[in-house]
Amino acid sequence: MHLLEVEDLKVTFGHGDQRVPAVAGVHLTVDAGETLALVGESGSGKTVTSLSLLGLNPPAPASTTTGRIRYGDRDLTTLSRAEWRRIRGAEIAMVFQDPGAALNPLLTIGTQVSDAVRAHEPMSRTAARQRAVEALELSRLPQPEDMLGRYPHQLSGGMRQRAAIALAIAARPKLLIADEPTTALDVAVQAEILAMLDALRRDLGMGLLLITHDLGVVAGHADRVAVMYAGRVVESGPSSAVLHRPRMPYTRALLDATPRVDGPARQRLAAIPGAPPDLRRAQPGCSFAPRCVHVVDECRTTVPARTLREPGHEAACLRTSLVLAAPRELAVRAPTLTKLPTVRARPMPSAPAEPEPLVTFDDVSLHYPGRGGILRRAPGTRAVDGVTLQVRRGETLALVGESGSGKTSLTRTLLRLERPTGGRVHYDGIDVTRPDRAGLRRLQREVQVVFQNPYASLDPRMRIADILAEPLRTHGEPAGAAELGDLLDAVGMDRSALSLYPRAFSGGQRQRLAIARALALRPQLLVCDEAVSALDVSIQAQVLDLLADLQDRLGMTYLFITHDLAVVRSVADRIAVMRSGRVVEQGPAEKIYAAPAHEYTQSLLALAPGHPGNLDRAIPSSPAQNRISSSWSA
Repeated sequence: MHLLEVEDLKVTFGHGDQRVPAVAGVHLTVDAGETLALVGESGSGKTVTSLSLLGLNPPAPASTTTGRIRYGDRDLTTLSRAEWRRIRGAEIAMVFQDPGAALNPLLTIGTQVSDAVRAHEPMSRTAARQRAVEALELSRLPQPEDMLGRYPHQLSGGMRQRAAIALAIAARPKLLIADEPTTALDVAVQAEILAMLDALRRDLGMGLLLITHDLGVVAGHADRVAVMYAGRVVESGPSSAVLHRPRMPYTRALLDATPRVDGPARQRLAAIPGAPPDLRRAQPGCSFAPRCVHVVDECRTTVPARTLREPGHEAACLRTSLVLAAPRELAVRAPTLTKLPTVRARPMPSAPAEPEPLVTFDDVSLHYPGRGGILRRAPGTRAVDGVTLQVRRGETLALVGESGSGKTSLTRTLLRLERPTGGRVHYDGIDVTRPDRAGLRRLQREVQVVFQNPYASLDPRMRIADILAEPLRTHGEPAGAAELGDLLDAVGMDRSALSLYPRAFSGGQRQRLAIARALALRPQLLVCDEAVSALDVSIQAQVLDLLADLQDRLGMTYLFITHDLAVVRSVADRIAVMRSGRVVEQGPAEKIYAAPAHEYTQSLLALAPGHPGNLDRAIPSSPAQNRISSSWSA
């Protein structure tokens, strides 16, 4: 018997003429000790499917759920509210994408984990505290006893995610759902979190449903894969079969759109043409037909059933044999999306043989003072420690390093969000720390930023039209429906988004809107702080190709902060590697990838998902973790 079996799951939001079929007949299974990866573009139904497994979709009439969800010998679709509360956390738990939203900022980590245990099992506070320590130990948090008294804001992003995982596993669930658990984490922390999830699955015999858009993560950590598109599972099977012998054109298109850490440098990605279908408008035939390069007339009228292609490997496609014979080069790049509102841009000089520096960091330091009383004062933090670096006009400089290395702190000095403790920052002849009025006006127009967190980048009280129009109006540029619509076209969003609020969009869609706002004034320098980490691979490819087209046409310069070394390889001219506030290595991207000189750079490359040396990497369990795992599984 499967640990989890989903049969013909259908979830519809709204009612009457406003019905939206978000999930349309999903079938999938998860066994104990197995990892099933659920992949697909934003809006494909992955998260709605996972929320259905916890009974967290809105109640009727806001949504309607049909089909069967069998957990062991129970049908979860028949549970009452009280029965669901007994299941959530104790039997099925979830790790959400944003640990900051999953943890209560007003309670210590120990209180939150202990309360989660006592909500499902009668025990004393002392016993619950001990269980919390064990959960933190299993989650690989250092000094778990000390972590009990800390608040979420006192932890780094990676440590917060591990605390959220501890919160999820504290009641010893049999099924763990992880929704994009490593999206915003640097490569080192990502490797630790994924290895930790593997160890928990192995040691505790849990089933793991891993929702992700990172196919490199899937290749290294999933036993089986289910690919979703337009609310349906269109291909499923063992990871090796699906990733190496895809039978559905959509799966192949996702693979072709995925940047590779071992691929050619500065190569345009093969973005999927078009956009996912509007689920509010029913269409006949295969839902992928309008975007498929193998489409025939039958595809437009017949909905393909999922059929067995080889043992355990199913696909929903009418032209499987053609897909098998098709080389990777057949993937078609999406139409170039470079239509932007007409605004005045500074004329670019002809490029010299050696591009002149647009931005110069000259021995920049940024120190935060310590806190404490008169007799005892905590030491300060050297976030940036003597960095000298140039960003040349018309190039893409990638700034890489793990969390806390100083990447974002350095760029904050350029954006005038922090004043350097020492050194100078110059932009095109302007002293950023003390510009005159005209220089400040140029900085505000010519230097734009796309922040990492799309949920914090957009004002939730403003409609998208007002959010996009704000910078144009501030600088006296036209901000009509045509100009705003062109911005949405440029990032692959439907113009109907103009009348909506940010809450109506997924995380990936919000990030595209943030990028559209940043592009509105055609800046000379765009600072991208993890700008594509929240995007699925098809939209990521479109956005990266768009940025490359803008750079070719307008000579734009990019300072690209990212933890994704595969993305760096596809976009960067030069790379600067930061660690502990210092640049430990910099140079041409191709040279650094071919022969990294610093051992830290070598370790980052070795930890990258999809790297040949990382597919079988695992973090061994400590004796204490083995002891806890044995007692929990028993």
